[in-house]
Amino acid sequence: MSDQVLERAAQPALDIDPARLLRRIAELARIGADTTTGGITREGFGAADRTARAYLMDEARAAGLTTAVDAAGNVVIRRAAAEAGERPALMMGSHLDTVVNGGRLDGAYGVLAALEVLQTFAASGLEPHCDPVAVAFANEEGALFPQPFWGSMAIAGRLAGLPREPRDHHGRPLREALRRAGGDLDALGTACWPHGSVAAYLELHVEQGPVLERSGSRIGVVSAITGRTVLTLEVRGAAGHSGTSPMAGRRDALAAAARIVLAAEHLAAERRLCRVATVGHIDTRPNTPNTIAGTVRMTVDLRDTDLWRLAGAEEVLRRLLRTIENSTGTEIEVVAETRSDPVSTSRGLRTAIEDSADALDLPHEVLPSGAGHDAQMIADLAPIGMIFVPSLGGISHVPQEDTSDEDLVAGARVLLRTALHVADTDPADAGYRA
Repeated sequence: MSDQVLERAAQPALDIDPARLLRRIAELARIGADTTTGGITREGFGAADRTARAYLMDEARAAGLTTAVDAAGNVVIRRAAAEAGERPALMMGSHLDTVVNGGRLDGAYGVLAALEVLQTFAASGLEPHCDPVAVAFANEEGALFPQPFWGSMAIAGRLAGLPREPRDHHGRPLREALRRAGGDLDALGTACWPHGSVAAYLELHVEQGPVLERSGSRIGVVSAITGRTVLTLEVRGAAGHSGTSPMAGRRDALAAAARIVLAAEHLAAERRLCRVATVGHIDTRPNTPNTIAGTVRMTVDLRDTDLWRLAGAEEVLRRLLRTIENSTGTEIEVVAETRSDPVSTSRGLRTAIEDSADALDLPHEVLPSGAGHDAQMIADLAPIGMIFVPSLGGISHVPQEDTSDEDLVAGARVLLRTALHVADTDPADAGYRA
């Protein structure tokens, strides 16, 4: 790191503003909040998600930054003096959308911390080798539209992996919802960033697990991100009267779906073919107490940090589905909605994160991520680094998701210091590409 940046990094002017960061986290948490459960619902491209995106852009513009929405619906924030393509970008960010009845920090913390770091850069007067850019990726969770990582896949140029006419879980098209968010399905290719345009990507996130809290570490340095395969299944049986239809000869789609749930659990828990397997969404039709289910739509989520184990688990599951079809008289259609390969983070960026934590006297440890992140997609474009902070109780995707204010501030300070190092490194000489 240059003497100029080291000198500025030691000055309070280049520290983040903790009160501003925590204020924004609290304000954003009110958008989509359920006062009954305490949870937050901001499904991607839904009304609450649009309100959250507007809040982010208002905060950025009030800070003197420029904002834009690309064709995929990603919010891109830059310094007012910077122009796209002028220098390679140091990209930072995460997502604003949530699962249904989720927590206040998953994704949102990383976006607001990226905004905080970008605002600090803009106020510093530095002219780094890389242009710091904050991004709020669209529809990372896929809670309403079953295309998780939609925004980061578009930026990374993975358009072939996206459906041509996406629809939500209820069959409604994405096209109009994307337009309301500022995107354009017909111009999706314009959201792709060319290779060489991103020098590095940094993502700050809550751990969503118990490792850091149990060990007492304040910072997690992510070594790898799990791979994920999401299969959408439609189980088709025959609806009928629950009282007059004999058990023999029924084609109960929900009974078949129950066997699928247990088969998925068996893959991971008993056969250990993959690290985890989850059925997280089931939609039963007609979904009335006195009618046999005729159709069930459901998802199966398989995850592992080894690509071959992940593929093997899917192959075995598909064989089990054929067996369930034959034994229940149902038809099971399988569509692979999402495939994200496991990826490793950059050794050089891991070292930069560790050095930043050491400089701030924050104990840290290296660990893998069991959750998927937008960083997996951006890894197609650039070296990636991820920073974790502890999750209280090790829980996430629920209303109780939380992290102490001290750790939220600490993580943002590590992000700032790491960003200063990366931005001051000439991309031609960058050792973090390994």
